[in-house]
Amino acid sequence: MTKAIQRFFASRPESVTEARAFTTEALTTWGLLGRGDDIRLCVSELATNAVLHGTDPGRGFLVRLDADDEVVRLEVHDSRRQHPHPRHPGDTDTAGRGLLLVTALADGWGVENRTPFGKIVWSCFKAPGGTSA
Repeated sequence: MTKAIQRFFASRPESVTEARAFTTEALTTWGLLGRGDDIRLCVSELATNAVLHGTDPGRGFLVRLDADDEVVRLEVHDSRRQHPHPRHPGDTDTAGRGLLLVTALADGWGVENRTPFGKIVWSCFKAPGGTSA
């Protein structure tokens, strides 16, 4: 059985924490905490990117989770078309590692354009079963 939930967030730094809590609540309700730490870290990184780079003034972002017995799919929808790309920060850089973390933790990720504007940055996590984080 497929489960789905989504929530809209204002484009502000506090929304990253709210998106992480929303994700934790959904995974807990669904009993899918086996990959919970990976999924929570990825939602934090993708929501941060949406706040810093992906939303036009006055717009927010949407977090959507879909799950079945095999995969959890995390999506972050925002209002800009510019696609993110993993960066290669130096040892002393304090930013630029978000998509590297998503690449390392997720079983796949990508970007899709939305109509009429914006994009969806998604990541998927296989075999989410289990009930503990």
